[in-house]
Amino acid sequence: MKFWQAVSFTEPEQLVEIAKLAEEVGFDGILVSDHLFFPEQLSSKYPYTPDGVPGFSAETAWPEPFALVGAMSAVTTRLRFATMVYILPLRHPLEVAKATATLDILSGGRFILGVGAGWMKEEFDQLGVDFQTRGARFDESIAVLRKLWAGGMVEHHGRFFDFPRLQMSPAPSRPVPIYVGGASTIALRRSARSGDGWLGNGSDPAEASRILGELARLRREAGRERLPFEAVVPLTTPPDPDVLRRLEDQGAHGTVSYPFMYTLGPTSTLAEKRRYLEGYAERVIRKTRG
Repeated sequence: MKFWQAVSFTEPEQLVEIAKLAEEVGFDGILVSDHLFFPEQLSSKYPYTPDGVPGFSAETAWPEPFALVGAMSAVTTRLRFATMVYILPLRHPLEVAKATATLDILSGGRFILGVGAGWMKEEFDQLGVDFQTRGARFDESIAVLRKLWAGGMVEHHGRFFDFPRLQMSPAPSRPVPIYVGGASTIALRRSARSGDGWLGNGSDPAEASRILGELARLRREAGRERLPFEAVVPLTTPPDPDVLRRLEDQGAHGTVSYPFMYTLGPTSTLAEKRRYLEGYAERVIRKTRG
């Protein structure tokens, strides 16, 4: 079982030091989030609350995730980093491929591209991207990324992206892993058929067990059950080593310590975060691993 610390909503000036602390106490990875802006008039419904209202505001900091991972990877040696999640259909895959290949090389192969379809239509509108076709754009973007990461001359002629033979250099030494986020039927199917892993958005143990079973079934149907795959399962219940071990037996590969905003409050000092990380490592990481 791998343990990830989510750093959404964290004070930006603390993030580099938090990566050093997380590695020091025994975490395996850091999860960073992605949004371009927060509109003054938000019409889109947030999919993870009953009333559709997000638990963040215009003042919430959203550092650019690739720059953030680059800074954190420069001060660590073992920690892995994943976006949870990068809004892939909002961007052009040529730019994403270039940025992520460079990041993966400079981090020593410690980067995972966690991707989602996005929910905030206002972001798509400002970039002139059709919100309604984001699912199909998402799937095609994954195909384009893997072509470009393979290195050498490649071409692509699709519905949304069309380019002649070209080469992106430097290419990563291996394709950057793509983990698909979300618990909808479409997200699980996309993860099973196209992803190298899955990122949950929070569920209780019973629901997590059901999702893990569904992912296994979908991967078998796609003929991909023997390929490497990592399921990261955040839980909405307090972390329990016995529960985590049972989920690991059912196919979970990782879990998540929630953002500090939820565990320590809207703001907290680095000293308070250190105490939290040390406590989590003692209560959960070490006991789960025996």
